[in-house]
Amino acid sequence: MRRGTGGDRLTALPPARRVPAEQVADALAGTPTVVVLDDDPTGTQTVRDLPVLTRWSADDVDWALAQGTPAFFVLTNTRSLGPADAAARNREVVRTCLGAARRCGVEVVFASRGDSTLRGHFPLETDAIAEEAGAPDAVVLAPAYTDAGRITLDGVHWLRDGDELTPVAESEFAADATFGYRASRLADWVAEKSGGAIPAADVAEVGIESLRAGPVVLPRGRVIVLDAVVDDDLRAAVLAVLAAEREGARFVYRVGPSFVRARVGQGEQPPLSDPELAGAVGTGHGHIGHGLVVVGSHVGRTSRQLDRLAARRDLARVEIDVPTVLDGGSRHLEDTVAAVEASLGQRTTVLSTSRTLVTGRDEAESLEIARRVSAALTGVTRRVVAGYAPAYVLAKGGITSSDVATEALAADRAWVRGSLLPGIVSLWAPTSGPPLAVFPGNVGDDDAVADVVDRLEEAACA
Repeated sequence: MRRGTGGDRLTALPPARRVPAEQVADALAGTPTVVVLDDDPTGTQTVRDLPVLTRWSADDVDWALAQGTPAFFVLTNTRSLGPADAAARNREVVRTCLGAARRCGVEVVFASRGDSTLRGHFPLETDAIAEEAGAPDAVVLAPAYTDAGRITLDGVHWLRDGDELTPVAESEFAADATFGYRASRLADWVAEKSGGAIPAADVAEVGIESLRAGPVVLPRGRVIVLDAVVDDDLRAAVLAVLAAEREGARFVYRVGPSFVRARVGQGEQPPLSDPELAGAVGTGHGHIGHGLVVVGSHVGRTSRQLDRLAARRDLARVEIDVPTVLDGGSRHLEDTVAAVEASLGQRTTVLSTSRTLVTGRDEAESLEIARRVSAALTGVTRRVVAGYAPAYVLAKGGITSSDVATEALAADRAWVRGSLLPGIVSLWAPTSGPPLAVFPGNVGDDDAVADVVDRLEEAACA
C-alpha cells in the first residue's frame, strides 16, 4: 500500500473484537499506577479527569498519587530538548516518582508518551527510564492515535484519511528538521532510530488478525509493536499486557495518546458539553474580555486553520517577527505585549510567530532557534496573562502548549477535564490561572481552530 490506497486492505479486515472499556477498568484492580512522561502536553487529549503535573517535585508527585486515579501525566517537554538534556530529565522524573511511590506504598509503571507521527527521542527516552526503573522485558510500542487517523496495520504506521492510507514516512512529519526519519514499518523505524542497536529482527509484531481473533499472548522481543485500527484493538492489547504483567513481566510503554486511554480503562468519550465548558470558562472566573490564542506551530495545517479562523471571526492578529527576535530585538517584544493587551478587551486575539519557518544548519542549531523563538512567545504570553485576565488561553502546537503551560501560566498542577473536539484538543483546568486549551499543530481539519474558538468564546459569555 502506498499513498492514497488501502481501502481494499481495510475492507478485508476481520471485524474488531469488542472489548468494552469497562472490561479493562475491571482488570485494573490492584495494578500499578501509570506515570505518563509526556514529551509535550498533547498526550492528554484522549482522556478526561486525570491529573497532570508540569513540575515534578516530591510534593507534586505525592499530590498526583493521592488523587487515586489509574494514571497521571508528567509534562517533561523533552521534544524541545537536546538528547543529553532529554535523557537527564527523564531520569530525574523517574527517580522522583519511584521515591514518592515508595513513600506512598504503591507501585508505578512508566509510559513514555510520544508523537503519533513518530517525532521525538526514541529509544533514548525509554532507555533513560530503564536506567532508573530497571531494564524491562520489552518496550511496548503503540503510536496509534485513532481519533486523528494514525493507525498501525501490518506493522506499518499510516496516516488514515477515510479509506486512504499514507505511509507515515511519506508525510510532512517525516521531514521534521530535528526528528526526521525514512521508515514507515515500525521494526525498521526502531532499527533506524536506534542506529542499528535494536535490529529489526529483535522487534516482534502483534498483528491485527491476532488482536481480533483473541485472546492475545504477547510475543517475545526487545520491542513489541501493536497493530491498532480502532480502540477495541488497543484494549485487546492492553488486556494482554496486563495479563503478562500479572505473570511478572515488566514493560515500558512508548505510545501515542490512544494507548493511554485504553490503558486507564476509558473509552471514546464525547467532547465536553456546553454546560461543562461554561463551568470551566464562564464569566464567574473573573476574566476580562476575550481569549488569547497563542500559535507557535508552523505546519501547513496550522496556517490553514488560522486563515479559516480569521475568515470566520473578527479578531486581532499580533505577530512576533522571528528574524527580529533572533537579532535581539527586545523593543519589538515590548511593542508586542502592548498590542496584545490593547486588543484583548475588544476581540479574540491571536499571538503568533511569523509564518516563515527559520531553521538552522543542523538539528542542534534548529532546536536552539526553536527554543529562542518559544521563549519570546511565552515571555510575551506570561506578561499579558499577569497583567490581564483572558477568558482562556489556547496554545497551538505541542512545544508551544508545553511552554505556555509551564512558563507563561505556571500551571504546576492541573486536571485534564476532557476534549473540545472528538478525541482531540484537551482542556486543562490549572489549580490557578485561566483554563488552557491544548491544541497540537498536526491535528484537526481546516475549520478546527475556528470551531474550538467559537465554543470557548460562547462559554466565556455564558
